[in-house]
Amino acid sequence: MRTYLVFDIETAPLEWENFSESQQEYWLRGTNTEEEIETRLSWRSLTPLTGRILCIGMMIIEQTEDGWNVQKKGCLSTNPDLQETEIFDEILVDDVKMQLSNERKVLEDFWKIMVHFHYPTLITFNGRMFDVPFIMLRSAVYQIRPPYNIMSGTKFNYPNHIDLIDELTFYSPQQWGATKKFNFDFYSHSFGIVSPKSQGVNGAVVPEMFANGQIKEISEYCMRDVKATWELFLYWNEYLNFNK
Repeated sequence: MRTYLVFDIETAPLEWENFSESQQEYWLRGTNTEEEIETRLSWRSLTPLTGRILCIGMMIIEQTEDGWNVQKKGCLSTNPDLQETEIFDEILVDDVKMQLSNERKVLEDFWKIMVHFHYPTLITFNGRMFDVPFIMLRSAVYQIRPPYNIMSGTKFNYPNHIDLIDELTFYSPQQWGATKKFNFDFYSHSFGIVSPKSQGVNGAVVPEMFANGQIKEISEYCMRDVKATWELFLYWNEYLNFNK
């Protein structure tokens, strides 16, 4: 029996005024127009030193002789105004539980889940380049030492993580050509999977939604990402996985 963790994160920028003058200068270096400055500021959500984790959507899957078994699914979501002892639960669509706490608690609970399920194999889309290092470095910001290194391995060999973007480009992504790297929405449509963006939400609008207090809607979008990632994994596993 093998256990898998399918997961995805959503992020938003940290408050600009909390950065030092030297950090602000470094971040905006090379920008000249208001449009360039606005674009650069929006990129804060893409790095773990300038952005925060809003939610981590997860599905725990066990592979048995009889097939796949969903053990748990849920979302650890962030409200920065909550104290560490303040935790609230809410049920999202499809009976998915959302646990609302501050970011430190979200990260601590993520690592507890990893340990509880004995370090499951990760399944992500672009997680090797984004989700995993983001979680590792945000943990370090809060002086949380991960129980083990989920970035272990090399670019071409990391056996405890199945990053579908690497699998679908055969570890040779190109800007153009047979192994062109597409976004998740493009792969979803190509393989007949319902895109998580089908309900009008995408990563670009998440920071604005967060500013408007729409953490429940963000969490539901994150779980649609997780569900679609699992379906994309099943498609790849059926037709392109030769290591079974």
